[in-house]
Amino acid sequence: MLITYHGHAEFLAETAKGQRVLFDPFPAQIGFPMRRVRADAVAVSHHHFDHDYVDKVDGRPVVVDTAGRHTPLPGVALTGTPAWHDGEGGAQRGQILCFLLEADGLKVLHLGDLGEVPGDELKNRLFMPDILLIPVGGTYTLDAVQAAETVALLQPRVVIPMHYRTDRGGIQQVDTLAPFLRAMAPLEPSVQPLLRVTREDLSQQPRLVELTPR
Repeated sequence: MLITYHGHAEFLAETAKGQRVLFDPFPAQIGFPMRRVRADAVAVSHHHFDHDYVDKVDGRPVVVDTAGRHTPLPGVALTGTPAWHDGEGGAQRGQILCFLLEADGLKVLHLGDLGEVPGDELKNRLFMPDILLIPVGGTYTLDAVQAAETVALLQPRVVIPMHYRTDRGGIQQVDTLAPFLRAMAPLEPSVQPLLRVTREDLSQQPRLVELTPR
């Protein structure tokens, strides 16, 4: 599987068979380089403007935006688990979905705009993904310290941060990646243009990966 990061909460996962699953496409207002993306399936964690810009997607993708287990493509499963967008039971920003992608023998968990550290019930439903895509910028999502606590709770093999601001783009109200990296110390990130991973080499992957937005 190949995983690339486009900025904000948008990732593209490409299976060994060439199937392309896109998470949370963003519009031009977010500030990261805007380009069209070809995908066969799109997972939308919630319908806020910065996570559901499906108009940028070429092809005829299957859009998955509801809870439960879905099989949008042969050999590809997407399971949406409801969670809160804030720490007040959704009173501020409502509900989101955390999407688990299962393909190529791997489990990739995208936490969307998760706004609270998981309690026991949510932790048990999300526990031990192979690869965790986690928001870290605060304001609208987990902040750096909460994200590090969530990593410790969920025990993923590989952690990839998202939803933070860089000099290339991002929402001004969210933080940069630096506080999360400090919270994860002494673990050092492996900075990569993409993550190439298989079930067989998962144990050889770095624990913390900083993907350069493409």
